[in-house]
Amino acid sequence: MKMNRDLADYSKRVSSMFKWPENKSDWAKYRLTNEQVNHFKTQGYVSNIKLLEEDQVAQLNEELVEIMNPGSQNHDLLYEFHSNESEDPNRIIFHSLGHWRMTPGFHDVLWNPAFVMAAHQLLGEKSVRFWHDQLFCKPAHHGGVVAWHQDYSYWTRTLPMQHLTCWVGLDDSLLENGCLQYIPKSHLWGLLDKPSLTGEMKGLVEFINEDQAKALENPIPIEMKKGHGAFHHPLLVHGSFENNSDRPRRAFVLNVFADGTYSNTDQEILTGVPPIKTGKKMEGKFFPLLFDPDQL
Repeated sequence: MKMNRDLADYSKRVSSMFKWPENKSDWAKYRLTNEQVNHFKTQGYVSNIKLLEEDQVAQLNEELVEIMNPGSQNHDLLYEFHSNESEDPNRIIFHSLGHWRMTPGFHDVLWNPAFVMAAHQLLGEKSVRFWHDQLFCKPAHHGGVVAWHQDYSYWTRTLPMQHLTCWVGLDDSLLENGCLQYIPKSHLWGLLDKPSLTGEMKGLVEFINEDQAKALENPIPIEMKKGHGAFHHPLLVHGSFENNSDRPRRAFVLNVFADGTYSNTDQEILTGVPPIKTGKKMEGKFFPLLFDPDQL
């Protein structure tokens, strides 16, 4: 079957990368433990969840080459493309949004059973709807920072706040190559102003109090093997430092929200996506429903 160029036209898997469970018993093996869910609630995150096999990581890294190529013929499908978004001219961080529309693997990771089941649980057992994806890639030796920030501070164009982020490594992610880092319990700080995402690492300091600033000095490094992921609350403060090592640090991010989230703006929500008027439900082909427990 010849597929359309824009994979957003398909609200289901387009390859055999993942096998979709057929019943509740099949889904059970993907459920997080009560301890993992409680850790998310109290600390604001849960990490080291295996989401991909070696061959799936390899496929995504192959597709990543096409996505990162500025000459790719499908780049008009992306919401954003930054060969280097770092504000430090001596550092590099590749960042894009919308690549799920370009390649089969990055399209189908949205329907990864291990991902959608965990998201369902962490969203309070609600139905899961896709928000948008991201790529964050740091080359060896001169990879840039992602400043301390809260995801939802960039997403207030959608309400209510019932969002979730999943970060997945395509390389082993270590302290030395700029792994993700969390500030435990910072999801209890409330909504903060947003800093420049790839600017000064501590840009958030101007928006927080002294005790919160001290907490930034004791982050938790989230070191994980490739193919493993971490989920975090939309208000959890997180970021990552430079990559000065001799190995790259490539990762993709899947952002979702509970079904029933609505638009908080009449403006364009993602570049090239038709606006959804204020108060209208976030839905349609660009925000597909990934998991509905009522359909099991």
